[in-house]
Amino acid sequence: MSSKPKRAEIVAKEYNVFAIVQGGRLEYEAVLFVASFFENNPNFKGRLILGEPQPSERWEDDPRISNPAVRALLLELGAEIIPFQNGVFGDRYPNGNKIIGLTCLPEGEPFVFFDTDTVFTGRMNQVPFDFDKPTASMKRENTWPEVDLYGPGYAEMWKSLYDKFELDFESTLDMSQPDEYWRRYMYFNAGWFFYKDPAEFATYFTHYATEIEREAPWQIETQELYPWLDQIALPLVISKLGGARNTVPDGLLDGAVSFHYRYLSLMYAVAPDDVIETVEKVLSPNKIKKVVKAYEPFRRLVFQGKGEKVREMFDRENLPRKEMAIRQRIKKQNMWFR
Repeated sequence: MSSKPKRAEIVAKEYNVFAIVQGGRLEYEAVLFVASFFENNPNFKGRLILGEPQPSERWEDDPRISNPAVRALLLELGAEIIPFQNGVFGDRYPNGNKIIGLTCLPEGEPFVFFDTDTVFTGRMNQVPFDFDKPTASMKRENTWPEVDLYGPGYAEMWKSLYDKFELDFESTLDMSQPDEYWRRYMYFNAGWFFYKDPAEFATYFTHYATEIEREAPWQIETQELYPWLDQIALPLVISKLGGARNTVPDGLLDGAVSFHYRYLSLMYAVAPDDVIETVEKVLSPNKIKKVVKAYEPFRRLVFQGKGEKVREMFDRENLPRKEMAIRQRIKKQNMWFR
């Protein structure tokens, strides 16, 4: 008599993991992404898909993977590479690849998107995704909007966007936070997000982002849209699709399961020990090392030991409150590689 599968096994069959890969920094980050994923998820039943933008008039240079050895290694490690055409953003807004890239995923199959600069340190089957209730990373700072002394406040600016797309603004407020404090308003880091259907998510994400570009409400006319456009549109998409903050438990993504490092120098400054141990372990096999050492940040920080020098500069229990202060301290020591 067959035993009933455990919930974790059921969940593992139900979704695809997705990231963007393109020439330059992202292709080398993708090696770490894929290697750390399969190191910690050896029995993953879904697909790990890397979307690769293709050349077009939107790109001045070819955006595809530039190093054939990287492409071969990614495939050998277990990733699938699927091409897509980004006919909307291209060079003018490369972050738009995560918006348009969703179109290369199988329609109707749940997905979890991650930025390529992510290290996996735990098993994805620990995360109880409810794909009907999307959410995104809360690992963010108050990067957008910037409130002017005499301009509209947070509430007026965010409400203007919800009103533009006929969405309910009031239901998105965190009433435990004070009025006109940035955390009261739904704002995410676009480093990860998920939903039950990539096609539907991409449709709204593209529509909201392009309409904000085309005709922004007057309340945000003086605000910078780049590079924040994806993070401006993302709360609107999640609200439209019935999501909210924290529909998965805290401490898993951006915690025990994954770490979004943004830049390798920054990771060595702030990441927990298990993240650094994972990075150095999965990059150590010769077949991986000989490929990724062509990328200066990996070569200098991981293989030449400069990462440990960055690490010695900071107390992880007492980090500067603002990321900019961390960056500046690293740059002063000529240890900032990107």
